[in-house]
Amino acid sequence: MSKQTGMTLAKRYHDFSYGHRVVGHQTKCKHLHGHNGRVHFTIGAPKLNQLGMVMDFGVIKSKLCQWLEDNWDHKMLIWEHDPLVADLKNLVPDDIVVVPFNPTAEQMAQYLVEEVSIDALAGTNCILVECEFEETRKCSAVYTNL
Repeated sequence: MSKQTGMTLAKRYHDFSYGHRVVGHQTKCKHLHGHNGRVHFTIGAPKLNQLGMVMDFGVIKSKLCQWLEDNWDHKMLIWEHDPLVADLKNLVPDDIVVVPFNPTAEQMAQYLVEEVSIDALAGTNCILVECEFEETRKCSAVYTNL
């Protein structure tokens, strides 16, 4: 019998507030609106560290949750191709974050895995395996890196 290989996972979530609009949406999500979102980060490592952990939960907080606080919390996320981007940047420049994607929960989760986590977790033995982005308590999207 061969030895199975696996990965141990650690999870932490973070709540934050943000606004957005979905360009091209046919219902009320086409309007500027806000959410109290929750992001679930799932970190994986091929082996545990010397203390028997994937990564200390406080380190997950400082590397990923803090990124949300510093970059997206209480900001309006606007797609770079949104027709309103120039006007909004002129009206409230400190409140707007221009993103390279239409800010859906699916694309926000993917961005956190494929872009943000690369720098945030550099130098660790860990990867962001999965990100669940809850737009509301009833609706979420998951992006996985496996």
